[in-house]
Amino acid sequence: MCSTKLSARNDFMQEGFSRLWRGTNASLALAVPTVGIYMPCYDYFRNKMEGFTAEKSPTLTPYVPLVAGTIARSLACISCYPVELARTRMQAFKGTQRDVKLPGVWKTLVDVINPVKGSSNGQNYRMLWTGLGAQLARDVPFSAICWSILEHTRRSIFSFMGEEPRAGSIIGANFTAGFVAGAVAAAVTCPLDVAKTRRQIEKNRDRAMTMTTRQTLAEIWRDGGMRGMFSGAGARVGRAGPSVAIVVSFYEVVKYGLHNFHQQ
Repeated sequence: MCSTKLSARNDFMQEGFSRLWRGTNASLALAVPTVGIYMPCYDYFRNKMEGFTAEKSPTLTPYVPLVAGTIARSLACISCYPVELARTRMQAFKGTQRDVKLPGVWKTLVDVINPVKGSSNGQNYRMLWTGLGAQLARDVPFSAICWSILEHTRRSIFSFMGEEPRAGSIIGANFTAGFVAGAVAAAVTCPLDVAKTRRQIEKNRDRAMTMTTRQTLAEIWRDGGMRGMFSGAGARVGRAGPSVAIVVSFYEVVKYGLHNFHQQ
C-alpha cells in the first residue's frame, strides 16, 4: 500500500491533479456497455442453468454462478475490449510537458491501428484486440470466483435476515456480498491483471502480437518475483471491492424497483 501511495503522490507532483483521473472518460465509455451486457447476461444464464440443473442434476446447481459468470464476462469482455485497451493506454500515457494535451479515446484507438501517420493495413485492426487473451485470462477467473462467493454470501445474508426482501436489505446484502467477493477475486487474480496491463502498453507491435500470457507472467516473475506478480494488489483490491459492491447493489435495487412497478 505504501508503494501505491508513493506512486499517486509522484503522479500528482509531476503532472498535476488531473493525472489521478486519467482515462476517466474511457472508463465511463467502457462501464455502461460492459455492465449492460454483463449483468443481464449473467442473470439470464444463471436462471436458465439453475432451472435445468434443479430438474436434471441438483448436485451441479452450486456451480451455476461460476459457469454463468464465466460466459457472461467473456461476452462482455470481447465486445468492449477496444475501449478497455484505450483506457489502459490513456492511463499509461506520459506527456513530456505539463501542457501536452492527452489523447482521447478515439485518438488513442486510431493511434493503435495506424501508429505511423498515413499507414494503413487491413490487419492493423487486429491491434484493437491486443492483449485480449490476457484480459480474458484475468476477467474470466475473476468473474467465476467473484460470483461463486457473491451468490453464496448474499443468500446466507438474506437467510440470516429472515424477512421479505426490501430495498434497504437488498442494498445491504448485495453491497456486503459484492465487496467481499470483489476484494477476494481481485487479490487472487492480481498477477493476471499485471500481465494484462503489461501486454496492453507494449509499444513494439510485432512483440505485442506474439506475446502470450504465459510468457508475460514468466517475464514478470523473472523481473520482480512474487513482489512483481502482486504489484499494485492493494490498489486493485481497494478498487474492485467497492466497484463490485456498488454495481451489484445498484443493479439489484433497479431490478427490485422495476419488478414492483410492473406488479402494481
